[in-house]
Amino acid sequence: MLRSALAHWGYEVVLAENGEQAWKILAEPDPPPMAILDWVMPHLTGPEVCRRVRETHREPYTYILLLTSKNTKGETVEGLEAGADDYIVKPFDQHELQVRLRAGKRIIDLQMDLLQAREELRERANKDLLTMLPNRPAIASALEQEIARCHRDHRTVGVILLDIDHFKKINDTYGHFAGDAVLRETAARLRSNMRPYDRVGRYGGEEFLVVLPNCDLEQAKNQAERMRQKLHATTMLVDGAELRVSASFGVTVSDAAERDQDVFVRVADEALYLAKGSGRNCVQILTLGESAQKRG
Repeated sequence: MLRSALAHWGYEVVLAENGEQAWKILAEPDPPPMAILDWVMPHLTGPEVCRRVRETHREPYTYILLLTSKNTKGETVEGLEAGADDYIVKPFDQHELQVRLRAGKRIIDLQMDLLQAREELRERANKDLLTMLPNRPAIASALEQEIARCHRDHRTVGVILLDIDHFKKINDTYGHFAGDAVLRETAARLRSNMRPYDRVGRYGGEEFLVVLPNCDLEQAKNQAERMRQKLHATTMLVDGAELRVSASFGVTVSDAAERDQDVFVRVADEALYLAKGSGRNCVQILTLGESAQKRG
């Protein structure tokens, strides 16, 4: 009777024959957003299923309504303390049940809206809104995670730091809107010339940081050269003007000892400085050992 009524009201119904089966359904990766549980069921009672669901602290939230013949204040409190959101006493009135389910659906819909808003805020917090690439904290975190993974798996990770050549001149000559367009097009060209698991982010101003998992120094250098050619090969159309943009690339690679991502960025920056000193629009490589020797 309950299944027939729920289907008539437009709900998609999943039926559980006992408490254990109900718990298994609610523990699945994509459980129903609402559950009506009888208080007394074989294997697990309704309150026991409630407790298990709430102990998982899962998102999105599962709204639980207890169906019970118990109608004392103490038993009602017990059901709510177990994690039920509402209850209805048997024999139930269908109209009352329908109204209570509508209230539950409003709560579920509000929670889904909040989760979506939170995800959008999280995405905005991790993205550079001009280029839509990961921002500096996000790409730095990606590098840190990749370094830890590569140490665990005994692999290497390539690091590229690149800087658009004479970017200030572009802003001064064509304006900041043109500079923004150049940054967006640069981001698009870099992103289109990478493996699916490589990462690129805007590191600051006109600088971009590229993380290349499972990549040795020679492979990282070749990837930087491909990016340099892709960027410089064709002009960019900006406000009716055709601009040929280039960048300087500094490349390094992780070793078996160093785990600090700031060290790799610093060495890549030193290599980038060498590229600028070599006339720009080129790639320079520098290992951690070579950097230490220069400082020594």
